[in-house]
Amino acid sequence: MVSSLIKNYLRTDYLPHIWCSGCGNGILVRNLAQALDNLKLDMDKVVVVSGIGCSSRAAGYMNCNTLHTTHGRAIAFATGVKLANPELTVIVVTGDGDCAAIGGNHLIHAARRNIDLTVLVMNNNIYGMTGGQSSPTTPVGDSASTVPYGNIERPFDIATLALGCGASYVAKGDTYHVQKTTELIQGGIVHKGFALIDCASVCHVYYGRKNGKGDAVDMLKWQKENAVIKDGFDGEPNSAIPRDKLVIGLISKSDAPEFVEEYLKLVDKQSGKGDA
Repeated sequence: MVSSLIKNYLRTDYLPHIWCSGCGNGILVRNLAQALDNLKLDMDKVVVVSGIGCSSRAAGYMNCNTLHTTHGRAIAFATGVKLANPELTVIVVTGDGDCAAIGGNHLIHAARRNIDLTVLVMNNNIYGMTGGQSSPTTPVGDSASTVPYGNIERPFDIATLALGCGASYVAKGDTYHVQKTTELIQGGIVHKGFALIDCASVCHVYYGRKNGKGDAVDMLKWQKENAVIKDGFDGEPNSAIPRDKLVIGLISKSDAPEFVEEYLKLVDKQSGKGDA
């Protein structure tokens, strides 16, 4: 099964990939490929857009229409693609720094508009490609090259941020719970509206090594032992879950007007094709 995924959904001439051995990004690309295979989508009508960072190398490996864009602008480019051709399935692969720091403004407004994009966040709590700097999701007290004595800034919860801005599909996955995370990605792709799946991804080289979390296997074991599988709020706020636990599951799904459909209605109205 894995070999067929590689053959059908990856550009094999670009392999082997450049990610470190044990990096969680490869697992999440596999999950994305599996979700696309499950849905049997026409890959000529699928677009994967990325910005800059370790995670953003994923676009180059996917065997479909791809855009590797500038830092933080993946969602902006993806918005343009979706408006230009609403029939396309547009997926953004991004990292915590790419989407929540320099790209944070694009993230909150795409969620507010509820534009039909699927955003897969490979969240490793650090800037992996550019030297191990702290990111918007680095936990308080953890170290990075720019905070060698410990981070004092409170981190973003990217999923909660997207939900608060109006995203109509919000979920959290990780690199250990492969089947569950694949299901969440698949659900985001078929959802009509802005979908964000915030996935904890192992970076044992910069984040794990600097913070005494062990190797890649140790970090995966931590995800296994500390995950709380929870679909929806079910009357209990996520704030009730201890901060040293990892929430996995569908956080929220709702129906809301989708931006491109509303925009096209406006175009038709102004051109005389729609209702007066």
